[in-house]
Amino acid sequence: MIPLGLLSAGENGEIVEIMFGKGEAGCAGNAEHEKSMIRVEEMGLRIGKHVEMLTNGGSTILLRVDEARIALARRMAMKIMVRR
Repeated sequence: MIPLGLLSAGENGEIVEIMFGKGEAGCAGNAEHEKSMIRVEEMGLRIGKHVEMLTNGGSTILLRVDEARIALARRMAMKIMVRR
């Protein structure tokens, strides 16, 4: 298992864990955790989904999830664990 943000362009992975609000410094608790999880799910990033890294450079990455392309902040991508 590795963070999504470490996949190289062209690599595929399956989301196995999403780690928001679990013991993070500055996290306001369950309300913040819920907001983050809902936002990620609204983008189509759920456990079991297969993703393809399109570009991985700078502070934003570009993913393919199903037939959609999604731009995601690297900080958020590092909290999503995938299996290659």
